[in-house]
Amino acid sequence: MSRQLIQINREMFDHKNKERFVVKAPEGITEEVVRMISKKKNEPEWMLQKRLRALHLFNEMPLPTWGPSLAKLNLNKITYYAQTDEKAEANSWEDVPEDIRKTFEKLGIPEAERKSLSGVGAQYDSEVVYHNLKKQWGEKGVIFENMDIAVKKYPELVKKYFMTNCVPMGDHKFAALHAAVWSGGTFIYIPKDVKVEIPLQAYFRMNAAGLGQFEHTLIIVDKNAEVSYIEGCSAPYYTKNNLHAGCVEIYVMENARARYSSIENWSKNTYNLNTKRAIVNKNATMEWVNGNMGSNITMLYPCTVLRGEYARADFTGIAFAGKNQNQDTGCKMIHLAENTSSTIKSKSISKDGGITTYRGLLKIIKGAKNVNSSIRCDALLLDDISKTNTIPRISVKENTADVVHEATVGRIDEESIFYLMSRGISEEEARKMIVSGFIEPITKQLPGEYAIELNRLIELEMEDSIG
Repeated sequence: MSRQLIQINREMFDHKNKERFVVKAPEGITEEVVRMISKKKNEPEWMLQKRLRALHLFNEMPLPTWGPSLAKLNLNKITYYAQTDEKAEANSWEDVPEDIRKTFEKLGIPEAERKSLSGVGAQYDSEVVYHNLKKQWGEKGVIFENMDIAVKKYPELVKKYFMTNCVPMGDHKFAALHAAVWSGGTFIYIPKDVKVEIPLQAYFRMNAAGLGQFEHTLIIVDKNAEVSYIEGCSAPYYTKNNLHAGCVEIYVMENARARYSSIENWSKNTYNLNTKRAIVNKNATMEWVNGNMGSNITMLYPCTVLRGEYARADFTGIAFAGKNQNQDTGCKMIHLAENTSSTIKSKSISKDGGITTYRGLLKIIKGAKNVNSSIRCDALLLDDISKTNTIPRISVKENTADVVHEATVGRIDEESIFYLMSRGISEEEARKMIVSGFIEPITKQLPGEYAIELNRLIELEMEDSIG
């Protein structure tokens, strides 16, 4: 058995800069804060009114009572907007403030852009600090913009798609919160018949303690078009809680294809309460690849609405929970049309008392004939004190459906550990090798550099796991 050795450096993720805000909202969410955010961004009146309606919904809606407890998340102690520098968004790394640029250099973002990406966006706290699209795609009509800029530059597109049909702002309390205070993010439009073969990427970094980050990602893939988009997220560790409540909306038009890959490595003081959803039309394909680790609590369930005949969706995800972590993740597939299909492959790893949960929904409505769906959930426990749960909900209203659900829970095979140790490999390295094999179906779905990063993150979480 061969294995690539990866040098591990926790500092690349835990590095933090000294706070130096030019604008910082007071703690808590109020109408004054919402108006301040909108004014700071010089938004049109229609967006301000949308924010204010969302704030009203947020105040009327209760916290979720299912899933992990949010009792220790005090929303009145979160800062909902913070801007580090007055400089305009840069399209050259040399124009990004030095300390911020060095943070992204540690994370390898400029290098990845040079080697393997069509374009990159980088957000630091509440604002996008860098955005660039390679010329060849701009000439084909591809739009890859900071979401704040898109509101003013492409108002008709944004009005039509922003938190309307895909993720309505009244969907749940944290969707309403997001709609009220969202800042930054990514807007992508791929014109008809254009296939962007090389991925686009955005990276979201929280630096400040007690901050909330609320980036919005809106992707529209027009008829016969294709795109692959990669998102990375991280934050240094603080003793004060941080909140991430971003939103991703993806529209995949007829015969189009979209792939959304995400590696979320929030610090262990972060509540990750993200909302992701795609609407998929006739003969179109949506692919999700998700890696979730690091946060204190994650509640994340990417949802696909298969609206057109022969639409297809695939979800592949991994969650890792260590000490004092609760990763409540899963996937939703909603079949509204005939001859649609979906696959869900979910894997989780728990150690040191961590809790992982697969929480999923498969819904096939009456009239959605000849649907095929397959669900497989595999959990790996690394000790006797960790926990894993599988909570699937399957609603089938059409007797022509073909549905398969499998779930397994296992521990690391001690015989395999013994065999590897007999070949001169340490116990710690043997465990890492077995875990790497367990997550291989996920890493195979990622471009090479990102597969290595996911393995590196898992290894960081695996350190000191023996005993």
